[in-house]
Amino acid sequence: MSKELEKKSEELEQALAKQLNVFKKGSEDWVKVGAVVAVSALVVYGVVQLTNKKKAKNTDKALEVLEREGLLNPELKERITQPKQSSLWTGLAQKVLFLGLALAKDKLYEQFFAGEEKTVEKKG
Repeated sequence: MSKELEKKSEELEQALAKQLNVFKKGSEDWVKVGAVVAVSALVVYGVVQLTNKKKAKNTDKALEVLEREGLLNPELKERITQPKQSSLWTGLAQKVLFLGLALAKDKLYEQFFAGEEKTVEKKG
């Protein structure tokens, strides 16, 4: 009885070792994908930070020029320094417009080609 238990124990240990090896191989792919995602996120973050710094420098230069010229007032300064806010409605309106144009195009094509088929049938 004890030999059977030892044999089963060895088989279970071997099966567990195989499962761990398979898990390690599978997790290597996920680690690689995660690393690529992390590096991509860092690159995008860096690019965004660089472009924001460049915009801030340009804004500061513009403010300096306006101040030297005496054209800078509090209202203008606020308008220049406030970040532009995009609206949900602007993007939504554009999408609805393009959807409408696509539907109209489809209707026109159907009418155009349906008219040609009728003229071909009358001639035949």
